[in-house]
Amino acid sequence: MTSVDSAAHSAGWARRRRFGDFLAPTLAVAECELRKLVRDPTELVTRAVQPVLWLVVFGQIFSRTRAIPTGELSYLEFMAPGVLAQGVLFGAIFYGIAVIWERDLGIVQKLLVSPAPRSSLVLGKAVAAGIRGVPYAVIIYVLAAFLGVHLRSSLAAAAEVLLLVVLGSATFSTFSLLVACAVKTRERFMGIGQLLTMPLFFASNAIYPLDLMPGWLQFAARLNPLTYLVDGLRGSMVEHGRRVFGLGLDCGVPLVLLVILVLVTARLYPGLAR
Repeated sequence: MTSVDSAAHSAGWARRRRFGDFLAPTLAVAECELRKLVRDPTELVTRAVQPVLWLVVFGQIFSRTRAIPTGELSYLEFMAPGVLAQGVLFGAIFYGIAVIWERDLGIVQKLLVSPAPRSSLVLGKAVAAGIRGVPYAVIIYVLAAFLGVHLRSSLAAAAEVLLLVVLGSATFSTFSLLVACAVKTRERFMGIGQLLTMPLFFASNAIYPLDLMPGWLQFAARLNPLTYLVDGLRGSMVEHGRRVFGLGLDCGVPLVLLVILVLVTARLYPGLAR
């Protein structure tokens, strides 16, 4: 082996080692978070109540009134992906409060003195939150089918829905972690979380089409990551559902936002311990 080959081999081994040093704590944090969910799954049930009520009550009533034009789709079919996105948003946006509890219990301080990269600690929680979003998809799918929504049944469509749900949950949960790092108290966090959820939901295409919105609201909706999540879910989840932006953009926007949020939150994460 020449010196050039030896140097290349050493560089490749070093890169693999750095990747392993990043991946191992990421998976460890994700596993720890998911163990909490397995031991106490009641949070998923309570968080799913509000989206279920929206679909059963609001969706059924507006399907009868036909007040909102939705093209080939019934209003219930149009709304079902929006309700799933709402469940993802509401389930993830309060995820950061657990970090404040961990700080008060001293868990965050123990994690911060470990050699794990800060970004791996944040990404591990985002991965766990993404997986936590899958049960919401299952609940809404079963309920929507029971209510007569025509759902796509192909494996490709199901894979697209799962990808979007995981991406959306991971993105909004990381945003929640960022808020937790900034405010540091449970009371302020809950206030900000409640303040953010409704504007994000109503300034999106979850319950009405973009072309029915006034110009200023359309502009706001196009800046809203929930809009792209709903658009992707509507094209993948419902028969005859059509995307406005395309699957690439619908996945790309939350993915890019997730990367940015992980990097920013990793910089702020050590400050949470103070």
